[in-house]
Amino acid sequence: MPSPTKSIRLSDLTSQQRKSGLAAWLGWMFDGLDMHIYTLVATPFVAQLLHLSRTDKEVGEKGALINAAFLVGWALGGAFFGRIGDLMGRSRALCLTILCYAGFTGLSAISTEWWHLLIFRFLSALGIGGEWAVGASLLSETWPKRWRPWIAATLQTAVNMGVLLACFFGYLFENSEPRYIFLVGVLPALIVLWIRRAVPETEEWHTARASAVKPPPISDLFRLPVARTTWIVLAICGVSLTAHWTFMFWQQKYIRDLPEVRNLTAAGQNRAAVVALVVLMIGSIVGNYAAAAAARRIGYRRTIITFCLLYGGVMWATFREPLSHSTLLGAFFLIGACQGVFGLFTMCLPPLFPTLLRTTGAGFCYNMGRLVAAGGTVFFGLFTKVGDVRQALLYAAILFGPAALLARWLPEPEE
Repeated sequence: MPSPTKSIRLSDLTSQQRKSGLAAWLGWMFDGLDMHIYTLVATPFVAQLLHLSRTDKEVGEKGALINAAFLVGWALGGAFFGRIGDLMGRSRALCLTILCYAGFTGLSAISTEWWHLLIFRFLSALGIGGEWAVGASLLSETWPKRWRPWIAATLQTAVNMGVLLACFFGYLFENSEPRYIFLVGVLPALIVLWIRRAVPETEEWHTARASAVKPPPISDLFRLPVARTTWIVLAICGVSLTAHWTFMFWQQKYIRDLPEVRNLTAAGQNRAAVVALVVLMIGSIVGNYAAAAAARRIGYRRTIITFCLLYGGVMWATFREPLSHSTLLGAFFLIGACQGVFGLFTMCLPPLFPTLLRTTGAGFCYNMGRLVAAGGTVFFGLFTKVGDVRQALLYAAILFGPAALLARWLPEPEE
């Protein structure tokens, strides 16, 4: 029977590898669902909670603050559940993260004030941020190393499929009250019972846990020889995710403000927002596998540099001047393709850290970047001309240049 680390065909994979792969994929798919339910209804729901028109400036301000709280929760959840994953094991932590984001996404439906929604989005984000780190470490420890780029692409595609699922429900609920769509977010909780029964802890975690006198403290991330890697990854994630999440949040408002869209009915505006997100996700799925192919050929570091430069360049060209609705959809496909860079982080980052600091390190660095992104989302949306979201998106595109420069010092994970 082939060694798990030498498997070259799907038929060579062990039962544990198949189950861990399915568990991580489903967890990430529902991540995408719960993550983007809010972006689909942010403007109408926040306007409803504030009893204001959708075009009121305060709606944009409060919506940005809610999204910032979500990103902060994501960052803290990555660090918190990353630590849980190193202490308790990957499978147990995966279950906890899913229950967390499913429960609090569902509770968002009962919000009666804008700050209620802020709190529920913050708490749901704790689980979403933690699931990224735990799922990535689970697969990096169970699947063949040579498959890592393709695993990363497939996991990131799971997020995209979750977003498409959110779009599907957005279409179904387009004529309903915005709050009802959050009830769909409870669905992920149904897979937890299967994960606890079917997905064992990884052998690598058991071995490392048994041989350690005690788990290393989080402070070891900032001690030699790991400190250099920690700071480089933190910087890359902070800069690139600020640009990415500025786009991901404000693009929905930009679509709704287009001359061809703004005078449509509420259902028509919702449909336009959903279509734009669908086009973006289709492009992202293509980009995931394009980035994986490039990583196999030229390595993670060069691929990340290339895709960051492409992302910034395409965003700049897209928002340099107003485009028609149809042309903008084509540009969104290209922007989505550039987002394949974030799929690479899935398998690239965890192996850079020691086993008992793996989910802590990957979760802390990748998700702490969202603390910066949270501030960036608010800054670009509120301290530029709020009525002209295009300007905010144009300035955000510039940040991919420094991200590409920082990536030059990113270590290449061992094969």
